[in-house]
Amino acid sequence: MINETTVTEFILKGFSEILELRLVSSTFILIIYIFALLGNISIITAVTRDSRLHTPMYFFLKNLSFLDMCYTSVTIPKALIDSFLGSGVISFWECVAQLFLFVMLCASECFLLTSMAYDRCLAIQRPLLYGVIMSRKLCTELVIAAWLSGVLYAIFHTINTFSLLFCGPNIIDHFFCDSSPIMRLSCTDPHTNEEIGFVVGGCIILGAFALTIISYVFIIYTIAQIHSADGRWKAFSTCSSHLATVILFYVTGSFAYLTPASHYSPTQGRLVSVFYSILTPSLNPLVYCLRNTDMQVALKKLFVPSK
Repeated sequence: MINETTVTEFILKGFSEILELRLVSSTFILIIYIFALLGNISIITAVTRDSRLHTPMYFFLKNLSFLDMCYTSVTIPKALIDSFLGSGVISFWECVAQLFLFVMLCASECFLLTSMAYDRCLAIQRPLLYGVIMSRKLCTELVIAAWLSGVLYAIFHTINTFSLLFCGPNIIDHFFCDSSPIMRLSCTDPHTNEEIGFVVGGCIILGAFALTIISYVFIIYTIAQIHSADGRWKAFSTCSSHLATVILFYVTGSFAYLTPASHYSPTQGRLVSVFYSILTPSLNPLVYCLRNTDMQVALKKLFVPSK
Protein backbone atom coordinates (compact mmCIF):
# COMPACT_ATOMS: atom_id res chain seq x y z
CA MET A 1 0.00 0.00 0.00
CA ILE A 2 1.47 3.36 -1.06
CA ASN A 3 1.43 6.09 1.56
CA GLU A 4 -0.40 8.99 -0.12
CA THR A 5 1.04 11.61 2.26
CA THR A 6 2.96 14.19 0.21
CA VAL A 7 6.60 14.63 1.19
CA THR A 8 7.27 18.04 2.79
CA GLU A 9 11.00 17.59 3.34
CA PHE A 10 13.92 15.49 2.15
CA ILE A 11 17.02 14.18 3.91
CA LEU A 12 20.34 14.44 2.09
CA LYS A 13 22.76 11.60 2.84
CA GLY A 14 25.77 13.84 2.23
CA PHE A 15 29.23 12.92 0.98
CA SER A 16 29.34 9.57 2.76
CA GLU A 17 27.39 7.51 5.29
CA ILE A 18 30.60 6.62 7.15
CA LEU A 19 31.31 9.34 9.74
CA GLU A 20 35.12 9.34 9.46
CA LEU A 21 35.05 9.33 5.66
CA ARG A 22 32.40 12.06 5.63
CA LEU A 23 34.49 14.35 7.85
CA VAL A 24 37.68 13.76 5.84
CA SER A 25 35.94 14.33 2.49
CA SER A 26 34.14 17.41 3.85
CA THR A 27 37.41 18.94 5.03
CA PHE A 28 39.01 18.25 1.65
CA ILE A 29 36.04 19.73 -0.22
CA LEU A 30 36.00 22.78 2.08
CA ILE A 31 39.64 23.51 1.15
CA ILE A 32 38.87 23.14 -2.58
CA TYR A 33 35.76 25.33 -2.22
CA ILE A 34 37.73 28.13 -0.53
CA PHE A 35 40.40 27.84 -3.23
CA ALA A 36 37.71 28.06 -5.94
CA LEU A 37 36.13 31.13 -4.33
CA LEU A 38 39.44 32.94 -3.89
CA GLY A 39 40.58 32.04 -7.41
CA ASN A 40 37.41 33.23 -9.10
CA ILE A 41 37.13 36.38 -6.97
CA SER A 42 40.76 37.18 -7.84
CA ILE A 43 40.06 36.85 -11.57
CA ILE A 44 36.94 39.06 -11.36
CA THR A 45 38.83 41.72 -9.37
CA ALA A 46 41.92 41.61 -11.60
CA VAL A 47 39.92 41.91 -14.82
CA THR A 48 37.82 44.74 -13.38
CA ARG A 49 40.80 46.75 -12.15
CA ASP A 50 43.23 46.27 -15.05
CA SER A 51 42.19 48.41 -18.03
CA ARG A 52 44.36 46.29 -20.36
CA LEU A 53 42.01 43.36 -19.70
CA HIS A 54 38.87 45.24 -20.74
CA THR A 55 38.53 43.11 -23.87
CA PRO A 56 35.80 40.65 -24.97
CA MET A 57 37.83 37.57 -23.96
CA TYR A 58 38.30 38.79 -20.38
CA PHE A 59 34.73 40.09 -20.21
CA PHE A 60 33.55 36.53 -20.87
CA LEU A 61 36.14 35.15 -18.45
CA LYS A 62 34.88 37.46 -15.70
CA ASN A 63 31.33 36.21 -16.26
CA LEU A 64 32.56 32.61 -16.30
CA SER A 65 34.27 33.12 -12.94
CA PHE A 66 31.10 34.65 -11.52
CA LEU A 67 29.06 31.67 -12.73
CA ASP A 68 31.57 29.20 -11.27
CA MET A 69 31.51 31.01 -7.94
CA CYS A 70 27.70 31.02 -7.84
CA TYR A 71 27.00 27.44 -8.80
CA THR A 72 29.47 26.00 -6.30
CA SER A 73 27.86 28.18 -3.62
CA VAL A 74 24.38 26.84 -4.40
CA THR A 75 25.27 23.35 -3.19
CA ILE A 76 28.57 23.17 -1.31
CA PRO A 77 27.99 25.40 1.77
CA LYS A 78 24.80 23.55 2.78
CA ALA A 79 26.42 20.16 2.07
CA LEU A 80 29.39 21.10 4.28
CA ILE A 81 27.20 22.41 7.11
CA ASP A 82 25.04 19.27 6.99
CA SER A 83 28.12 17.09 6.95
CA PHE A 84 29.79 18.71 9.95
CA LEU A 85 26.57 19.02 11.97
CA GLY A 86 25.25 15.60 10.97
CA SER A 87 21.92 16.95 9.71
CA GLY A 88 20.80 16.68 6.09
CA VAL A 89 17.22 17.93 6.31
CA ILE A 90 16.05 20.17 3.46
CA SER A 91 12.47 21.30 2.87
CA PHE A 92 10.65 20.35 -0.33
CA TRP A 93 10.69 23.91 -1.69
CA GLU A 94 14.32 24.49 -0.70
CA CYS A 95 15.14 21.36 -2.69
CA VAL A 96 13.18 22.70 -5.67
CA ALA A 97 15.02 26.04 -5.44
CA GLN A 98 18.42 24.35 -5.14
CA LEU A 99 17.83 22.16 -8.21
CA PHE A 100 16.55 25.13 -10.22
CA LEU A 101 19.49 27.39 -9.36
CA PHE A 102 22.08 24.68 -9.90
CA VAL A 103 20.70 23.65 -13.31
CA MET A 104 20.25 27.30 -14.35
CA LEU A 105 23.87 28.15 -13.54
CA CYS A 106 25.28 24.98 -15.14
CA ALA A 107 23.22 25.49 -18.31
CA SER A 108 24.19 29.18 -18.44
CA GLU A 109 27.86 28.17 -18.22
CA CYS A 110 27.31 25.71 -21.06
CA PHE A 111 25.95 28.49 -23.30
CA LEU A 112 28.61 30.95 -22.12
CA LEU A 113 31.38 28.54 -23.11
CA THR A 114 29.80 28.37 -26.57
CA SER A 115 29.88 32.18 -26.79
CA MET A 116 33.52 32.15 -25.71
CA ALA A 117 34.32 29.62 -28.47
CA TYR A 118 32.69 31.96 -31.01
CA ASP A 119 34.73 34.85 -29.61
CA ARG A 120 38.01 32.92 -30.01
CA CYS A 121 37.00 31.78 -33.50
CA LEU A 122 36.31 35.36 -34.55
CA ALA A 123 39.56 36.62 -33.01
CA ILE A 124 41.64 34.09 -34.97
CA GLN A 125 39.67 34.09 -38.24
CA ARG A 126 38.90 37.81 -38.51
CA PRO A 127 41.57 39.63 -36.45
CA LEU A 128 41.20 42.92 -38.36
CA LEU A 129 37.40 43.03 -37.95
CA TYR A 130 37.33 41.41 -34.50
CA GLY A 131 37.18 44.67 -32.55
CA VAL A 132 34.30 45.96 -34.68
CA ILE A 133 32.21 42.77 -34.73
CA MET A 134 32.76 41.73 -31.12
CA SER A 135 31.53 44.99 -29.67
CA ARG A 136 30.64 45.59 -26.02
CA LYS A 137 26.97 45.45 -27.01
CA LEU A 138 27.31 42.03 -28.68
CA CYS A 139 29.30 40.65 -25.73
CA THR A 140 26.61 41.81 -23.32
CA GLU A 141 23.86 40.34 -25.50
CA LEU A 142 25.65 36.97 -25.67
CA VAL A 143 26.02 36.87 -21.88
CA ILE A 144 22.36 37.83 -21.35
CA ALA A 145 21.30 35.17 -23.88
CA ALA A 146 23.36 32.58 -21.97
CA TRP A 147 21.66 33.48 -18.69
CA LEU A 148 18.15 33.53 -20.19
CA SER A 149 18.71 30.20 -21.93
CA GLY A 150 19.87 28.75 -18.62
CA VAL A 151 16.74 30.05 -16.86
CA LEU A 152 14.42 28.56 -19.50
CA TYR A 153 16.11 25.17 -19.39
CA ALA A 154 16.13 25.17 -15.57
CA ILE A 155 12.38 25.89 -15.51
CA PHE A 156 11.74 22.91 -17.78
CA HIS A 157 14.15 20.63 -15.89
CA THR A 158 12.73 21.54 -12.46
CA ILE A 159 9.09 21.10 -13.54
CA ASN A 160 9.94 17.81 -15.25
CA THR A 161 11.53 16.51 -12.04
CA PHE A 162 9.04 17.74 -9.44
CA SER A 163 5.86 17.08 -11.43
CA LEU A 164 6.21 13.51 -10.12
CA LEU A 165 4.43 12.45 -6.93
CA PHE A 166 6.61 12.09 -3.83
CA CYS A 167 4.99 10.28 -0.92
CA GLY A 168 7.95 8.55 0.74
CA PRO A 169 10.71 7.53 1.20
CA ASN A 170 12.37 10.93 1.38
CA ILE A 171 16.11 10.14 1.72
CA ILE A 172 18.11 11.53 -1.22
CA ASP A 173 21.24 9.46 -1.82
CA HIS A 174 23.36 12.50 -2.69
CA PHE A 175 24.89 15.61 -1.12
CA PHE A 176 22.51 18.02 -2.92
CA CYS A 177 19.15 17.94 -4.70
CA ASP A 178 19.89 16.50 -8.14
CA SER A 179 17.28 15.18 -10.55
CA SER A 180 18.39 11.53 -10.88
CA PRO A 181 18.40 10.64 -7.16
CA ILE A 182 15.20 12.66 -6.66
CA MET A 183 13.37 10.81 -9.44
CA ARG A 184 14.28 7.51 -7.82
CA LEU A 185 12.19 8.52 -4.77
CA SER A 186 8.98 9.06 -6.75
CA CYS A 187 6.07 6.77 -5.92
CA THR A 188 4.88 7.12 -9.52
CA ASP A 189 6.64 5.78 -12.61
CA PRO A 190 9.35 8.33 -13.57
CA HIS A 191 10.14 6.60 -16.86
CA THR A 192 8.38 9.14 -19.13
CA ASN A 193 9.79 12.16 -17.28
CA GLU A 194 13.21 10.57 -17.34
CA GLU A 195 13.10 10.01 -21.10
CA ILE A 196 11.83 13.54 -21.79
CA GLY A 197 14.54 15.04 -19.57
CA PHE A 198 17.19 12.84 -21.16
CA VAL A 199 16.19 13.81 -24.72
CA VAL A 200 15.81 17.55 -24.05
CA GLY A 201 18.96 17.74 -21.90
CA GLY A 202 20.92 15.71 -24.44
CA CYS A 203 19.81 17.93 -27.32
CA ILE A 204 20.77 21.09 -25.44
CA ILE A 205 24.14 19.83 -24.20
CA LEU A 206 25.07 18.22 -27.52
CA GLY A 207 23.74 21.23 -29.47
CA ALA A 208 25.90 23.68 -27.50
CA PHE A 209 28.84 21.28 -27.73
CA ALA A 210 28.36 20.95 -31.50
CA LEU A 211 28.48 24.74 -31.92
CA THR A 212 31.65 24.81 -29.84
CA ILE A 213 33.18 22.04 -31.98
CA ILE A 214 32.26 23.91 -35.18
CA SER A 215 34.04 27.01 -33.84
CA TYR A 216 37.14 24.94 -33.13
CA VAL A 217 37.04 23.35 -36.57
CA PHE A 218 37.30 26.85 -38.06
CA ILE A 219 39.99 27.75 -35.52
CA ILE A 220 42.11 24.69 -36.35
CA TYR A 221 41.62 25.25 -40.09
CA THR A 222 42.76 28.88 -39.77
CA ILE A 223 45.74 27.99 -37.59
CA ALA A 224 46.80 25.33 -40.11
CA GLN A 225 47.05 28.05 -42.78
CA ILE A 226 49.65 29.96 -40.76
CA HIS A 227 53.11 29.22 -42.17
CA SER A 228 55.34 29.94 -39.18
CA ALA A 229 55.42 27.59 -36.18
CA ASP A 230 55.61 30.58 -33.81
CA GLY A 231 52.52 32.09 -35.42
CA ARG A 232 50.60 28.84 -35.13
CA TRP A 233 51.57 28.43 -31.49
CA LYS A 234 50.70 32.06 -30.66
CA ALA A 235 47.27 31.67 -32.28
CA PHE A 236 46.59 28.36 -30.51
CA SER A 237 47.71 29.73 -27.13
CA THR A 238 44.89 32.32 -27.23
CA CYS A 239 42.27 29.55 -27.09
CA SER A 240 44.10 26.72 -25.28
CA SER A 241 42.79 27.76 -21.83
CA HIS A 242 39.21 27.87 -23.10
CA LEU A 243 39.63 24.48 -24.78
CA ALA A 244 40.86 22.95 -21.51
CA THR A 245 37.86 24.41 -19.66
CA VAL A 246 35.45 23.06 -22.31
CA ILE A 247 36.92 19.56 -22.04
CA LEU A 248 36.69 19.60 -18.22
CA PHE A 249 33.11 20.89 -18.25
CA TYR A 250 31.66 18.62 -20.94
CA VAL A 251 33.39 15.40 -19.93
CA THR A 252 32.21 15.59 -16.31
CA GLY A 253 28.80 17.10 -17.19
CA SER A 254 28.06 14.42 -19.79
CA PHE A 255 28.71 11.63 -17.30
CA ALA A 256 26.27 13.30 -14.90
CA TYR A 257 23.41 14.37 -17.17
CA LEU A 258 23.55 12.04 -20.16
CA THR A 259 23.02 8.96 -18.00
CA PRO A 260 19.37 7.86 -17.54
CA ALA A 261 18.05 7.89 -13.98
CA SER A 262 17.39 4.14 -14.20
CA HIS A 263 21.15 3.60 -14.58
CA TYR A 264 22.02 6.01 -11.77
CA SER A 265 24.63 4.82 -9.27
CA PRO A 266 24.77 6.75 -5.94
CA THR A 267 28.53 6.29 -5.55
CA GLN A 268 29.23 7.25 -9.16
CA GLY A 269 26.77 10.15 -8.89
CA ARG A 270 28.59 11.60 -5.88
CA LEU A 271 32.01 11.16 -7.47
CA VAL A 272 31.02 12.75 -10.80
CA SER A 273 29.22 15.58 -8.99
CA VAL A 274 32.36 16.37 -6.98
CA PHE A 275 34.25 16.74 -10.26
CA TYR A 276 31.83 18.97 -12.17
CA SER A 277 30.45 20.98 -9.24
CA ILE A 278 33.64 21.47 -7.20
CA LEU A 279 36.87 20.52 -8.96
CA THR A 280 36.11 22.06 -12.38
CA PRO A 281 35.24 25.54 -10.99
CA SER A 282 38.38 25.45 -8.83
CA LEU A 283 40.58 24.42 -11.77
CA ASN A 284 39.26 27.08 -14.18
CA PRO A 285 41.16 29.98 -12.52
CA LEU A 286 44.30 27.83 -12.50
CA VAL A 287 43.88 26.91 -16.19
CA TYR A 288 43.43 30.54 -17.24
CA CYS A 289 46.32 31.83 -15.11
CA LEU A 290 49.00 29.25 -15.85
CA ARG A 291 49.23 29.97 -19.60
CA ASN A 292 48.11 33.59 -19.66
CA THR A 293 50.83 36.17 -19.19
CA ASP A 294 48.44 39.15 -19.10
CA MET A 295 46.39 37.52 -16.33
CA GLN A 296 49.54 36.69 -14.37
CA VAL A 297 50.67 40.32 -14.58
CA ALA A 298 47.21 41.57 -13.51
CA LEU A 299 47.14 39.19 -10.53
CA LYS A 300 50.65 40.20 -9.54
CA LYS A 301 49.55 43.86 -9.53
CA LEU A 302 46.53 42.88 -7.45
CA PHE A 303 48.43 40.96 -4.76
CA VAL A 304 51.84 42.65 -4.96
CA PRO A 305 51.15 46.37 -5.44
CA SER A 306 54.09 48.37 -6.71
CA LYS A 307 55.62 50.84 -4.28
